[in-house]
Amino acid sequence: MATTERAPGKASPRDRLLDAAARLSYQDGVSVGIEALCREAGVSKRSMYQLFDSKDAMLAASLERRIPWYEAQLTHPDADRATPRERILHVFDRLTRASRDAGYHGCPYLAVMVELKDPAHPASVVARQVKDRLTARFRTEAERGGARDPGLLARQLVLVFDGASARAGAGVERLDDGLVTATVTALLDAAGLT
Repeated sequence: MATTERAPGKASPRDRLLDAAARLSYQDGVSVGIEALCREAGVSKRSMYQLFDSKDAMLAASLERRIPWYEAQLTHPDADRATPRERILHVFDRLTRASRDAGYHGCPYLAVMVELKDPAHPASVVARQVKDRLTARFRTEAERGGARDPGLLARQLVLVFDGASARAGAGVERLDDGLVTATVTALLDAAGLT
């Protein structure tokens, strides 16, 4: 694959397309048109198709590119010393803080899965992997904390995470009243998590 030189500090056409895809699909949904994506990125359609096989591939790549940032946001800042309970509650604290942003539209990965409704779509595959990793993270913490049924607790926590993010993203629920933390704490207590 050929590389192109660019001025320092100037994003490549590929990066601009991925940024535009992430921004517009989160803001307007995955049905955003190719023309709008290319216009937002300042890249021609011809160039887009030289870089990506399809809009679907570009959307999947934009989601993949965002994973490290997304997962870092959910990682406790002192993960080595935090307890499993603290690491789990941190995820929900981050969700609560993110939901306060005026541009918050919920979990971008859940939104893609719901909107596309096609588990084989390249973007759905990426989104599902992210959600599966979140479930695995919760299960690991549940095991470390001595939960009676770590698999069940992990599923319950993902259900709360996705439900809270979807409702906050739709603007029908506020997360800053402590309900999410109280709900998660009740689940952790009921599961016997130390």
